Amino acid sequence: MSMSPIVLHVCCAPCASACLERLALEGFRAVLFFSNANIAPRAERDHRLHEVFRLAKLSNSRLEVDDIGHETWLEHVAGLENAPEGGERCQRCFAFNLERTRRLAEDLGLPFTTSLTVSPHKSSAQIFEAGGVFPGFQPWNFKKRDGFKRSLELSRHYGFYRQNYCGCEFSRRE
Repeated sequence: MSMSPIVLHVCCAPCASACLERLALEGFRAVLFFSNANIAPRAERDHRLHEVFRLAKLSNSRLEVDDIGHETWLEHVAGLENAPEGGERCQRCFAFNLERTRRLAEDLGLPFTTSLTVSPHKSSAQIFEAGGVFPGFQPWNFKKRDGFKRSLELSRHYGFYRQNYCGCEFSRRE
């Protein structure tokens, strides 16, 4: 069976592991895209990226890394620093990262989706709303069929670093 390519926006290795597995079961071969200008501090971003490199190697997946800086993301969410977690700041953040993913997917001529929906801490509906404005976006709800539970199992199996906040400094202080 030939696998259909798709770009998978990757927030971290633990979340992406279960998404990669699900996509493969459904006949897709993912190109991983680490685009997370929201992650701070830099050491945290680098740690997560290192784990995504490990996942790419373990899964024999192509990995693309976005080079956009944190300052650009901060400008994008300016004025929403004190917004509650799950609110307008998160919506803008989702749109920011998915728009970056759309650019890569368009360059590659592929559809795209995101690993963000595997987290029980993120609203899939909110992510689908953010991604739905972009051509080529496919709304995969990776929470379904115990996706988050599977991400925990795979993380333990591979020893992936699991963080305790989404990545931005504003969620960390909550």
